Amino acid sequence: FEALVEKYQQPVMNLVGRTVADPTEAEDLAQNVFIQVFKSAHRYRPTAKFSTWLFTIARNLCLNELRRRTRHPAESLDASMPGEDDHPARQFEDKRASSPPEALLGRELAQKIEQALAALPENQRTAILLFRNEELSYEEIAAVLQCSVSATKSLIHRGRETLKQQLKPYLRTGAWREAT
Repeated sequence: FEALVEKYQQPVMNLVGRTVADPTEAEDLAQNVFIQVFKSAHRYRPTAKFSTWLFTIARNLCLNELRRRTRHPAESLDASMPGEDDHPARQFEDKRASSPPEALLGRELAQKIEQALAALPENQRTAILLFRNEELSYEEIAAVLQCSVSATKSLIHRGRETLKQQLKPYLRTGAWREAT
């Protein structure tokens, strides 16, 4: 079990983190995914791919959490108080960024992409994240989303088109290209 956690911990964190958008909540939810996997191990069918089964559990737990948040909204205790400094106590230099303007544009582009992803319907966002970040096949994504392969292809296509439309005003300026 430990080897499975080691292998799939980061992919699960990626999916959960982009779904709930709160790093602390994402860590808790990712732990719950592996607890659920451990509890449900007897229900796993070796004929199915393990990653598909795992991502299905992760997706379902994320959807449950999003539904719970809608029914019972709460304010984060980690949110900064008015008047507090919004910067972390320590900041480390990003060795990958060659200049502050380049780093700023990179962060801005990443933020715009995250906002556009967050605005997508849940199935489209999950399909795109599993396809792009976890490199799952259409068949595997269809199994996770419990839909047909053609529906999966359609979700990914519509999601990409929506992302293009949402990011077009930002990308049209070309500001992000000047830094690269």
